[in-house]
Amino acid sequence: MAKQTIYWICQVIGWSIYGILTVIAYTVTRQYDPQQAFGVFLEVIFYLISTHILRTIFIKAGWLNLKLPRLIPRLLVFTYLFSGVNYIYLLGIESLTNVISSKDLSLLSILVNTLIYWLFYFLWSVFYIAFHYVDRYNKSLRAKTEARETELNNLKAQLNPHFIFNALNGIRALVDENPEKSKESITQLSHILRNSLVADRKNLVPFSEELKTVTDYLALESIRYEERLTTKFDIDRNSGGFMVPPLMLQTLVENGIKHGITNLKGGGEISISTKVKKKYLTLKIRNSGQLSNNSDSSTGYGLENTKKRLKLIFGEEAGFKIRNESPRNVLCSLSIPTCDGRDFT
Repeated sequence: MAKQTIYWICQVIGWSIYGILTVIAYTVTRQYDPQQAFGVFLEVIFYLISTHILRTIFIKAGWLNLKLPRLIPRLLVFTYLFSGVNYIYLLGIESLTNVISSKDLSLLSILVNTLIYWLFYFLWSVFYIAFHYVDRYNKSLRAKTEARETELNNLKAQLNPHFIFNALNGIRALVDENPEKSKESITQLSHILRNSLVADRKNLVPFSEELKTVTDYLALESIRYEERLTTKFDIDRNSGGFMVPPLMLQTLVENGIKHGITNLKGGGEISISTKVKKKYLTLKIRNSGQLSNNSDSSTGYGLENTKKRLKLIFGEEAGFKIRNESPRNVLCSLSIPTCDGRDFT
């Protein structure tokens, strides 16, 4: 339903309820007569028109974009002006229906009644402005969510070709020298690609699934590097249920091989360890080799990709560091919070 339609439905229902309650009040106090009922009807019509005019002023004058210190003085002045016009209009109705009295023209009556009508206009304005701010906040939130999802999808779309390219290079090196092993590696690659296609529909996957993908990937790379690549795992049994970005671990392992072990004549080791403590998963990936300088700055697109994905999904709750742990090893460490029921899919 369009917002304009919702607005008019709320206007008609709201002021109709006011009119009905006013007639009921007259009836209870035994002041009801058909002329007063007609006067209440005209009053409801006036409120409908005047509040719509007030809404038009809000929109045309750009008041809805003002901050409260600038908006409130304007709101107080204009709502009181409208209450004064309303009182004059009601006096005219009373004059037409022959129910006007000298009491209605007294200073006290004018002040009290305009204050009451001002309260109606002020409350109406507060509700309308509050609705506008909530609606604008929801739009902003939806826009941020859509932008966040778009950026995540772009990151994942860039990640998969990067992974496939490196995996196919490994298979190509095996085709001529060992066809049987190349067939085995193709089978392993098909498993990894199937997992990546499923993961591409999600922002997070269980760590157990991510670990299985990495195990297949390292098996594939072990065929390529033979004895030059050794692997080691030390996985906390409570790690499996944590949710992590898909292919994140594979990217970090790939980075360790590409920037570390590949550059070493004797090869090296990739080790993966996890520890669960206080609803956080600590993940450490060690690889033989050295960073170009001893700092937390990343080397390569994959690490920057990982940093962005962690920040988009977990904000400041996730941690990411990479450094030279020793003259022979690089340590990449991550800290990932539990989802606590939040929906990241």
